[in-house]
Formats: sequence, structure tokens, C-alpha cells
Amino acid sequence: MKLTIQRITTLTPQDRLDLAKVWPQIDISQLEAALSETQRLYAARFNDRLLAALRLEICGTLGKISQLNVREVTRRRGVGQYLLEDTLAQNSALTAWWVADDGEGDQNVRAAFMQACGFRAQVDGWVR
Repeated sequence: MKLTIQRITTLTPQDRLDLAKVWPQIDISQLEAALSETQRLYAARFNDRLLAALRLEICGTLGKISQLNVREVTRRRGVGQYLLEDTLAQNSALTAWWVADDGEGDQNVRAAFMQACGFRAQVDGWVR
């Protein structure tokens, strides 16, 4: 089965389990309740399982990405980059992008990843 990037508007019970592995620190019920046209969830799905996810907040023509994370066992296979690139493509009406520096994980790894995706560093995140 092919890796697909999807905007998630409602979560299945399996999605909830998978997202708890992507984001163990997040209250999944709160996340789902906050979903709207301006508060979006995008995820990478493979074999009916979510492997990675990000949150997208839309403010006019600005897209603010936060909580971009890939399950530990799936990292270094291009899933995160594909998730980020396809999310940008699916929201092509947005003209500016900002990715929050959430302070999680190895910041050197995050910096290399964001630069590989065409973003440049700012004090509180990454812009494109």
C-alpha cells in the first residue's frame, strides 16, 4: 500500500491509538475537538496506520505548522519530508509558512531536516 498524506477531520479509534504513539504528550480528545477550517490535522497513513502527523493553523495566507512528529520506528525514511511537502502542496493558496520550534527532540536533527525542506531558521522557528 502507498504512503498517503491526508487531512484528518474526524478520528477513528485506530487513528486515536496511532496518534497517541506519534504524540504521547497530547490529549487526543482535545486535539479532535479543536479541528476546524483554520485548525487542521494532516497525517501520513500507510497500511491504514498513522505514522506521522502535524498541526496546521491557517491565519489568512499564513500557514503555521506545529507539532510535526514522526513515530520513532519510522524516522529517517522520508515520511516527515513527504508529510511536510504534501501538506504545503495541498494548501497552495497559502503564501507564507512558519514552522514552530516546539523544543522537542534533537534540535540539530530538526535544523538539518528543516533546511533540507527549504526552510530557513528564525529565533522561534522556521520560515519559507
